[in-house]
Amino acid sequence: MTRKQLINQFVEFISSSPTPFHAVDTIEKVLLENGFSELKEKDRWKLKKEGKYYIVRGGSSVIAFKIGNRNPAEGGFHVVGAHTDSPALKIKINPEKKMKNYLSLGVEVYGSPILSTWFDRELSIAGRISFLGKKNHLDSSLLDFKRPVGIIPNLAIHLTSKKNEKQDINKQTELPPLIMQFDPKSTKQTPDFKKLLKIEMTKQKPEITISEILDYDLYFYDPQPPARVGFDEEFIAGSRLDNLLSCFVGLKALVDSESKVAAMLVCNDHEEVGSNSYTGAAGPFLKAVMERVCVDKEDFLRTVSQSILISTDNAHGVHPNYQSSHDENHGPILNLGPVVKLNANQRYATNSETSAFFRSVCKTAKVPVQSFINRSDLACGSTIGPITATNLGIKTLDIGAPTFAMHSIRETCGTEDIWYLYESLKKTFEVS
Repeated sequence: MTRKQLINQFVEFISSSPTPFHAVDTIEKVLLENGFSELKEKDRWKLKKEGKYYIVRGGSSVIAFKIGNRNPAEGGFHVVGAHTDSPALKIKINPEKKMKNYLSLGVEVYGSPILSTWFDRELSIAGRISFLGKKNHLDSSLLDFKRPVGIIPNLAIHLTSKKNEKQDINKQTELPPLIMQFDPKSTKQTPDFKKLLKIEMTKQKPEITISEILDYDLYFYDPQPPARVGFDEEFIAGSRLDNLLSCFVGLKALVDSESKVAAMLVCNDHEEVGSNSYTGAAGPFLKAVMERVCVDKEDFLRTVSQSILISTDNAHGVHPNYQSSHDENHGPILNLGPVVKLNANQRYATNSETSAFFRSVCKTAKVPVQSFINRSDLACGSTIGPITATNLGIKTLDIGAPTFAMHSIRETCGTEDIWYLYESLKKTFEVS
């Protein structure tokens, strides 16, 4: 695997993963191509020594693991954790807003996006649709329009005196994306969003029969692919880097590693809204899988005591135009390696022992390491790290690739950091 190959695959991964459902679908394809077998939670598992397996829950979370050549109770699991969701605009179930000759769609704000960055950008729609199919059988399918179908136009500067001043955005009235124009006097052109969905599904997947769309999880997203930026292409600008970057790198590290101990990747949904769901890190997904891998309760407890979770989520790179927003001694630089994230109040789960483990791994892999601590007078975000550590009792640390503009519709990271993170996580899976 070369740096160029890794970056090319990363760009393809982002482009094929506009929603958590699509991200898991893409991950699943990579796992199958590399000899992993799917396990169903409803089935009785028969695991083999040195076997490679994965489990999908809810279509938006996935756990993949290699058992290795020895009982996990003798060496524990080395786990990399990430999340599949990103801040977005989710389409309401009765979304039609007919104003003048225009149709817009009502949306809910998912997570905490930088809303101003969603204006004047071409937007597409993707997600999962649940419907009645043949013989009224309940079914679901993924949908991705791929092409731009919506936009949130800004109000012209001539019509407001405050457009270049910081101001609040009304989520109810200012965010509905415009998707079409129609003639309000024509009965043949009455806008119906579910009808538009059915037409698109039939076009993309003619083998599917849809008698009635019952519900959906659909999101607007930026369909522009990631771009290499900078005179030496040292940056990548793209959507959903938080946290598909970590999902992708964790996946590649797991697939490519020659694991001696049991290795595991967990990619949870709903981190951006608190992880409180049956597919989120606050739910029992990871614990249930680890319990089933172990022979009995005693082995499970022995396994957890020897395991470590590397919660991998993007870090805040020091912004050259806003240096005062960072602690002067803890401002990570893009392209200078992964970041160990620390917080005295356990918003990040790192402690000196888990940090030392990762730093020693990076030293062996010849990867530079940086540190991030928030300014003491600013609030700190959090990750799946503290949540998983609390639920499972597993030693944990938080790391991530330094990034600009986290939660913008287009975030920026360093190309070299993608390679550094890959090398460090791959070595994490391989150390005894």
